[in-house]
Amino acid sequence: LNGKLTGMAFRVPVANVSVVDLTVRLAKPASYQDIKDKVKEAAAGPLKGILGYTEDEVVSSDFIGDTHSSIFDAKAGISLNDQFVKLISWYDNEYGYSNRVVDLIKYMQSKD
Repeated sequence: LNGKLTGMAFRVPVANVSVVDLTVRLAKPASYQDIKDKVKEAAAGPLKGILGYTEDEVVSSDFIGDTHSSIFDAKAGISLNDQFVKLISWYDNEYGYSNRVVDLIKYMQSKD
């Protein structure tokens, strides 16, 4: 099963934070570094304030009160090969969502 299967387990011992464990088979080959670079670029550019990016050593409680909808954890993901990757992203269940609602209200107000 080498190269075909991987696993990961971790605890999220706080009520307000969740984690997404996304395993993807890519249509086009890409290194994990390429993926990290693109996510970092998006987090600093068109998705700034919505998508976060971290290379820090983090735990679930680090994301309590974070305003981003999702924070990509660059150190937690892995690549089995150039077409099979596991990506990890954290979010505060309530705070990130609430901030997107505020963004929507501001947007709607700007269209009056």
